Amino acid sequence: MQDVFQQFFLGLKQTTFLEYIAVFTGIASVWFSKKENILVYPVGLVSVIIYFYLSFKYHLIGEATVQLYYTIMSIYGWWLWTRKDKEHHPIVRISFSSKKEWRMQILFFLGLYLVIYFSLVYLKEVFADGAIPLGDGFASAAAFTGMWLMAKKKVESWGWWIVTNIASIPLYFVKGLVFTSVYYFVLLILAFFGLKEWKQKAEKNNRSFITLER
Repeated sequence: MQDVFQQFFLGLKQTTFLEYIAVFTGIASVWFSKKENILVYPVGLVSVIIYFYLSFKYHLIGEATVQLYYTIMSIYGWWLWTRKDKEHHPIVRISFSSKKEWRMQILFFLGLYLVIYFSLVYLKEVFADGAIPLGDGFASAAAFTGMWLMAKKKVESWGWWIVTNIASIPLYFVKGLVFTSVYYFVLLILAFFGLKEWKQKAEKNNRSFITLER
């Protein structure tokens, strides 16, 4: 236990300025997401670009792939969240996933996990000997799924973020990115609050939809 604390404080001392920026903009982005604020995307892009660089530097190839995917999905989500109907109401509203959407996201996750895992196993042998296929693949696949659902404003995106954060805390810690592992712990706490807030908004949207139908 003492060794863990020593590694923790040593890691904090070695935290770079870039990592600090990535952490604080990442936390701000999740806060904006919880509040359904469009700033989630431009602020989040700053964190994503920095972590893309850091992931490659520390041989977290799966996470680097996630950051590239985040960039694409951030642009897509930014566009989707700004779309309005003729009455200037958002086209995409916070909602729960249907049974069909649940099946799709689980298959999406499993398919991605297998692809990322076996890709990392190969890369570990020929290029990135520091890769962690099991943990990196799991965290990456969950993050891919969460980002996809967040763009669609699905409540379940927060469940996938919770899974991602739990998997990422030890993953970054063992790589020496201690401040980032603390960052994912903070994101984990925020994800539980985000899940609660989006559930309430989805239920309110459902009631409004039923009222309009009548």
